[in-house]
Amino acid sequence: MTELLPNYFGGQWSHGTGTGSTLVDPVLGTPLVRVDATGLDLAAGFAFARDTGGAALRALNYRERAALLGAAVKVLQANRDAYYEIATANSGTVKNDSAVDIDGGIFTLGTYAKLGESLGERHHLVDADMVRLGKDPLFQSQHVLVPTRGVALLINAFNFPSWGLWEKAAPALLSGVPVIVKPGTATAWLTQRMVQDVVNAGIFPPGALSIVCGSSAGLLDALQPLDVMSFTGSAETAHQVRLHAAVSQRSVRVNIEADSLNSAYLLPGEDASSAAFGLLVKEVAREMTVKSGQKCTAIRRVFVPEALYDAAAQAIGARLASTTVGNPRNESVRMGALVNRAQMTSVRQGLQQLQTQADTLYDGANTPLVDADPAIACCVGPTLLGARNADAADVVHAMEVFGPVATLLPYRSGTHALELIRRGQGSLVASIYGSDPQALADAALALADSHGRVHSISPDVAASQTGHGNVMPQSLHGGPGRAGGGEELGGLRALGFYHRRSAVQASTSVLSLLRTSDAAPTV
Repeated sequence: MTELLPNYFGGQWSHGTGTGSTLVDPVLGTPLVRVDATGLDLAAGFAFARDTGGAALRALNYRERAALLGAAVKVLQANRDAYYEIATANSGTVKNDSAVDIDGGIFTLGTYAKLGESLGERHHLVDADMVRLGKDPLFQSQHVLVPTRGVALLINAFNFPSWGLWEKAAPALLSGVPVIVKPGTATAWLTQRMVQDVVNAGIFPPGALSIVCGSSAGLLDALQPLDVMSFTGSAETAHQVRLHAAVSQRSVRVNIEADSLNSAYLLPGEDASSAAFGLLVKEVAREMTVKSGQKCTAIRRVFVPEALYDAAAQAIGARLASTTVGNPRNESVRMGALVNRAQMTSVRQGLQQLQTQADTLYDGANTPLVDADPAIACCVGPTLLGARNADAADVVHAMEVFGPVATLLPYRSGTHALELIRRGQGSLVASIYGSDPQALADAALALADSHGRVHSISPDVAASQTGHGNVMPQSLHGGPGRAGGGEELGGLRALGFYHRRSAVQASTSVLSLLRTSDAAPTV
C-alpha cells in the first residue's frame, strides 16, 4: 500500500485513521501517496491554532513576522528540486508549468516578507487620519486595524498546490493570524511537503501553520465567529459554503473565488498585420495550454472584430498545432496532463456542451500524445471553438470548461464587444489588445466594474508585460459576480481581510498614542 501522508494539526504530526484517498500519476496511472483526515480532533486542533498559534503570532510585530516569511522562503528554495519532482508526478505538468505554481508561490511569499518589513515594529495598523466628531478638536475618531483573534481556514483548489497555499497563507501569517490549510485532495502532496519542510525547520510558532489533507468534512463546523475562511473552487461548492451555518449564522468572514469566464479582447481598428493582433494570438494560445488550461485566470472567450474572425481562427490554430502534448518527463512535450480521469471526463463533457452552439476551429482530439498511452494518460489536446453568432451562443457565456478550451467570438462594434464580455457576469481578468492609448484606457475603465483585474496590452509593453493569466502579488486577484465576489493579494491590501477595523473615539492625546505606539497587545 502507498505511503499515508501525515497531517500537521494541533501542533503535532498525525495520520488519519481511515484508508484515505490515493493520489495518482495522471500520465502513468500509477498510485503515488494517500491522504486522510479521518479521526482528527477538529475542535481541539482549531482551538490550539486560535489560542496558542494566534497568541504567539500577535506577540510579534510585523517586521518580526516578515522575517519568519523570509526564513520560510529560504527553506522552500532549498527544496525546489523535490517540489518539481512531485509536481511532475502528481499534477502531470511540464517544467515551465510547474514553475508557475512552485516559483510563483515562493515569489509571492517573498514579496510579503518584503512588504512586512516596510511596516516596521508596529502591532496594529492605522487607517487614515483622525476625524473630528464635533466643533471641538479635542474629541476625535481614529480607525485602527488589528489582527483578528481567530484562525484562517484556507480551502484551496487542486490546480495550484503551491501558489494557492502561499498566496493565502503569506498575508494571513504576516497579519498575525494562524492558518489551517486544506489543499485540493488530488494534488495535496506538494502542499503537504512544503508545509512539512517549513514546520520541520521550526520557523513559525506552534499552531501558526497547520495542514489537513483529505476530506473537508467538519472543518467549517469548527469555525467560530472571529475566524475567517478563504475558499477557491467551483461555484457549486461556493454556494454550499455560503449556506453553511458558520457563514450564515456565525458570520464568519469568507472570501470566495469561483468560476470565471475570462476574456481576451482585440480593440476595433486593428488588422491581421498589426502588432496587437499578434499579441492577442500569442497570449490566447499560451493561456489555453499553460497547465493544460487548468487555471482560474485562463482565457475562455476571445473577442475580435467580425472581419478578423477567420484570420484569428487560422492564426491561433497554427500556434496550437505546434503544441506537443504528453508525458511531461519528455523534453519535447510542451503541455502535460489534466489532473485526473474525473477532470478529463468533465472537460470532454463540457466541450460537447459548448459544441452544441460553437464550431470546432482547431480539434485537439486529433493531437497525438508523446510518450504517453492514450488509454491511461489524462491528456487532452487544445481545442479552439468558434461561434459566428456570438449573441446566440448562450452556453459559451455561461459555462466554464476547466481545460485547454477557448471560444472565438466576433463582434460588430466596440459597444457590442463590451456587452458580450459582460455576459460573463463578473470575471477575474480581461485582457485588452490595441495600439491606441486612449482606446485602451477607455476600454479598461469600461470593464473595471465587472473584472477584478484588467490587463491592457499595447505593443510598447510586449516584452515587459506579465501575462494575462499570471497573478502578481502586487495586483488584486479576485472578481465580482460569478467569479465569487472576493479579493486577494493586491499588496498590503490583502492584510485587510485578516484584520478587524475598529473606530476608537477618544481624546486627541489618546489617539495620538495609537498612531505612534509600537507596543504589543497586553492580553
